[in-house]
Amino acid sequence: MTTETSSTPNLSPEALSRFTGSESWYRHGLVRDILFTDGAKYVADQGGAYWLLDEIALAQRFNDKITTAEEFQVWTLTVRPDRSATLACGDGNGRTVFEKEIEHTDFPAERVELWFENNTIYLPSER
Repeated sequence: MTTETSSTPNLSPEALSRFTGSESWYRHGLVRDILFTDGAKYVADQGGAYWLLDEIALAQRFNDKITTAEEFQVWTLTVRPDRSATLACGDGNGRTVFEKEIEHTDFPAERVELWFENNTIYLPSER
């Protein structure tokens, strides 16, 4: 989910909720066994945020806190007015298992949520 601002009409909750299922799956370039859906690709394309997909995919290989958590993960990027952000990974039950501060981002929405399960990154509406 995102919060719509005047500069983010393409990443509004309404736009993202239109993704239900995926016609295509894309293989992550660095972590080849991780896939992402049409919705996740849309977020990366519209938000200039392939780095966000990289963060999620790389965390699956290099962060034990995440890989020993639940198989199902909720990733939330929250952007503050000063353009700094927090990327958090939760277990889907309200428990945060990982947080990373991001000094600066040009991601255009205030918030976006991506889910990870079965080696796939996707929007909640694509489940």
